Amino acid sequence: MSEHLQIEWLGALRYGDALERQLAALAERRRGGPDRLLLLEHPSVITLGRSARPEHLRSAPAVLAARGVELFEVARGGDVTWHGPGQLVGYLIVDLAARGTPDVSAWLRRIEAALIEALGALDVAARRIPGLTGVFLAGGGRPRKIASIGVGLRGWISWHGFALNATPDLAGFDDIVPCGLSDVAMTSVAEALGVAPTQALFERTRGAVAAAFERSLA
Repeated sequence: MSEHLQIEWLGALRYGDALERQLAALAERRRGGPDRLLLLEHPSVITLGRSARPEHLRSAPAVLAARGVELFEVARGGDVTWHGPGQLVGYLIVDLAARGTPDVSAWLRRIEAALIEALGALDVAARRIPGLTGVFLAGGGRPRKIASIGVGLRGWISWHGFALNATPDLAGFDDIVPCGLSDVAMTSVAEALGVAPTQALFERTRGAVAAAFERSLA
C-alpha cells in the first residue's frame, strides 16, 4: 500500500452509512490525515447529483421504495446513477491543493486514466470520450459506458468518486437515464469479456483498480 494513499475495502455498505464514512474521512484529511480510496459495494440505490433532471428518473420514488431501492440527493457533480451489488464503488478523499493540482477537470481526467489502466489489466479496452465524463469501451457504434464518475469538493478536498460496473445485474439501470445520457448503453467488465459475473471476477477488478490508483496517486 502506498504511503501516500490509504486504500480500504469496506465490503457491502448502505449508501447512508458510506456517506458517513466519507464525511469522517474528509474531516480527518482536514486535520492532516491521509488521502484515502474507500472501495465498497452498495445495496441497490439511486443517487441524484447536482445536475439531475426529474425526467431522468424513470420509476416513481414510491415504486422504488416498494422494491427496496433507496433514493438519495447528493452533493456531487453529474446527473442520476444507480449503484448495486457487483458494482465497484470508489470514494476518493484526496486533497487536491496539497498535491498541487487544484483543478477539477484535471482531477476527473486522472480518475478516468486510472480506471482505463485498471480495465486494460483485465483485458478490457476502454477510452474516454471528449466532452463526456466517465469511461467507455473502446470501439465504434453506440457508446457503451462501463464507469461513471461524479465528485464533490469541500475546499479543495475531493470526495465522492467513481462506480465501475464489474459484475452487476445491468437491469438496475432500467429505472433511470444513466447520467442523463439516453444514447449510451451501460455495460460491465463481465459483459465486455463475455464471461459469467462471478465473485472471482469482481475481486480481480477490485485488485486491478486498487493497483492502478496506488500507482496514479503515489
